[in-house]
Amino acid sequence: MSKSAKTILQINASARKTGSVTRELTDSLVTRLLEKSSEAKVISRDVSQGLPFLDEDWVGANFTDPAERTAEQRMKLALSDTLVSELKTADTIVIGTPIYNFSVPAALKAWVDLIARARETFRYTETGPEGLLKDKKAYVIVASGGTKVGSEIDFAATYLKHVLGFVGITDVTIVAADQLMKDPAKKDAALAETLQLAA
Repeated sequence: MSKSAKTILQINASARKTGSVTRELTDSLVTRLLEKSSEAKVISRDVSQGLPFLDEDWVGANFTDPAERTAEQRMKLALSDTLVSELKTADTIVIGTPIYNFSVPAALKAWVDLIARARETFRYTETGPEGLLKDKKAYVIVASGGTKVGSEIDFAATYLKHVLGFVGITDVTIVAADQLMKDPAKKDAALAETLQLAA
């Protein structure tokens, strides 16, 4: 069951703008969540449009004390800061991703790299890393042509669940519209599941 959401962060990663199963399912879920909480705000982030990969300048800026960063370093981290802010603001996160070659699209991996930041979304302690983004709900909607979600060759859903938990988001529901080349009806089953989850 979903709690009432004040801010929903909707992330789409499919390269397809039309005919995308994950886009259809995330739209459906977000629409239903808004019906339940009409005052909620939606932040939309389409990572398929492209995100920069980490480079040496970004790493250097990230590891520089915030009080000592140059204007150039702050600019280098500006997009990452925005993405982190979106994630911190959101009460509910809805991620839609296809499985490309057994894993997430490169653009979604780039998003992960930009939001997984020590002192911002997690911290290191004497007992190990601790996620700082707590009391949030996440839905991860995954579509695939042949890869079974949760199987030994699924490096998408399992990866995202681990990453979200790493930054403190442990309440994660996976919705699978998988192996659609074999069974197209799984799309309808996934759609029904999203409607039930938001009920």
